[in-house]
Amino acid sequence: MASTADVQTLMEMGFTKNNAERALAKTSYQGVQLAMDWLFAHEDDPDINEPFEAPKGNVLGASIVDTPQTDSVGEVNLGGGGEPGVSGETGEAPSQAKSLKCDECGKLLKGEMDAQAHAARTQHSQFSESTDEIKPLTAEEKAEQMRKLQEKIKMNRLEREEKEKQEALAREIQRRQSGKMIVNTKQKFEEAEIKKLAEQRQREKRDDMEARRKVKEAIERDKAERAAKKNKPDVSQTADPQPKPAAPVEKKSYTDCQLQIRLPGGDTINHTFSAKESLAAVRLYIQMNKPEFGAFNLRQNFPPKVYQPEDYEKPLDQLGLVPRANLLVVKK
Repeated sequence: MASTADVQTLMEMGFTKNNAERALAKTSYQGVQLAMDWLFAHEDDPDINEPFEAPKGNVLGASIVDTPQTDSVGEVNLGGGGEPGVSGETGEAPSQAKSLKCDECGKLLKGEMDAQAHAARTQHSQFSESTDEIKPLTAEEKAEQMRKLQEKIKMNRLEREEKEKQEALAREIQRRQSGKMIVNTKQKFEEAEIKKLAEQRQREKRDDMEARRKVKEAIERDKAERAAKKNKPDVSQTADPQPKPAAPVEKKSYTDCQLQIRLPGGDTINHTFSAKESLAAVRLYIQMNKPEFGAFNLRQNFPPKVYQPEDYEKPLDQLGLVPRANLLVVKK
């Protein structure tokens, strides 16, 4: 069981009774110094302040005569030899060992656990048994131990807070970099979409200009044909002394096309076009008179047909719309 003096010493240093009893039990009741080292290493354990029931059978200050010997660093080399309990030369019973002594620095230690902790801190490896008893700490020594303890706890806390601060800073930097990357990606995507839309509008504008040019050329050709027909001399008025045979009956040819165009709102537009004008001229005429419609297609109800892009380059007589027809405007 834990020594009342050791428990009291740890409590005077600022630890609770539960802390002291738990630390002494975890270090096999090998002294205050080793218990303090354990408390420093386990100060953040969730159960550090819970009530502790000491296990039975552990006795502080047990005989260390039979303690194993080793020369490795971090373990105790007790030195000596011979039969246990008897002096090697005189045969007299040896004195009871009360401590261990570091042969390299002369420090007295209460037991093997203290010796191992000392070896880990100093890299000393030579120890021997000693009959010298470790004196209890004086009030000044306890106060000094308490001061060192508080400083160590403070340093540990400051180191932990600094580490947490650095980790939080690293997380914030990573978060900002991720956010910046997302913003840049979004901005590049938006710029690409704007560029794509601008190219599409330019392409549509070029196509519209090309369609207008073709319509104007068709109109000019039609005007030229009409002028040529007007200036052609009338053969019927020329005297022909010899009678000519009767000409065969030819199919009637139409030069004009009367279209009735039904709009989406129910209104209609009636207009006469040249039979040789293309369907694109009809669409241009609707766009000029009804610009609010935007993009649209032309459709014929009977026989049912939706005109395709290649149809707009064909003249009206080839499309079967001469001498008259009904068309329907369908928005895209």
